Amino acid sequence: MKEVSVLAPASVANVVCGFDCLGFALAAPFDEMNLRLINEKTVRIINQDDHNLPTEPEKNVAGVALSAILDEIGDEIGFEVKITKHIKPGSGLGSSSASAVGAVVAANKLLSERFSRMELAEFALKGEFLASQGRHADNVAPCLYGGFTLVRSVFPLDIVEIEFPKLFVTVIHPQIEIKTSEARKILPAQVPLKSAIHAWANVGALIAALSKGDYGLIARSLEDLIVEPVRKSLIPHFDEVKNASLKANALGGGISGSGPSIFMLSETLETADAVKQAMCEVYENTKIEFNTYVSEINSEGVKILDK
Repeated sequence: MKEVSVLAPASVANVVCGFDCLGFALAAPFDEMNLRLINEKTVRIINQDDHNLPTEPEKNVAGVALSAILDEIGDEIGFEVKITKHIKPGSGLGSSSASAVGAVVAANKLLSERFSRMELAEFALKGEFLASQGRHADNVAPCLYGGFTLVRSVFPLDIVEIEFPKLFVTVIHPQIEIKTSEARKILPAQVPLKSAIHAWANVGALIAALSKGDYGLIARSLEDLIVEPVRKSLIPHFDEVKNASLKANALGGGISGSGPSIFMLSETLETADAVKQAMCEVYENTKIEFNTYVSEINSEGVKILDK
């Protein structure tokens, strides 16, 4: 095989109480990527969208991840990658991770599945580091594995797949940009022990709730006393959207990654659609443009397209 195309999904990181360790994959939006082998040890990037992202490999997350693979294999081959991004950079929906993970999954397919998923995650993290200036895999992991994932450790990397019941997610993306690196700067340097204990309890309860399919416990566990109170100030009308969503019977939710996107989980598609309407009603009364997405949790992760 000399050429392959993939769909790399958006993802929600943190999942309210699981800062830097929990995430899940969405069915939409996603990035489209086409990768082909070339007879030169280099990475060529062709952007097929209007986001004006760098085409120099060392400045592009996909380029950095693919270069890491080339350094590892040592062969005199390279990659040409065409990228059509539907996940807007700075949206809080794992845009950089989708590019990095999609690239390494496609490359691995062309290399006859030479690398394990954990090795692919390591390559993708090199690209993610370029975007966020941090080694965190809470978007990389669900994009690669699908479903819900827990990153137990990044040194060494340890990713745990989590069982989960049928769930639907509603996302509203206000058309403003929040850079992950900037959103991390406003986080508290120290956390009171009482707040930390509360967070640990919620993470444990959420994992148990997902595994047991206990929707009531899922709702009670989606609580954050550490990050959300600080970061919500960056997102216009956050409290209004959250309150309206809960009134529409969402289980709960919060900031997707570093924002500005806001996500809400629901037990049924009907409720998820009602939550979408509630979110829209809040933002329709503002001058801020927005996009919305409703989907089931994506259990597959990056999808390789058949020719």
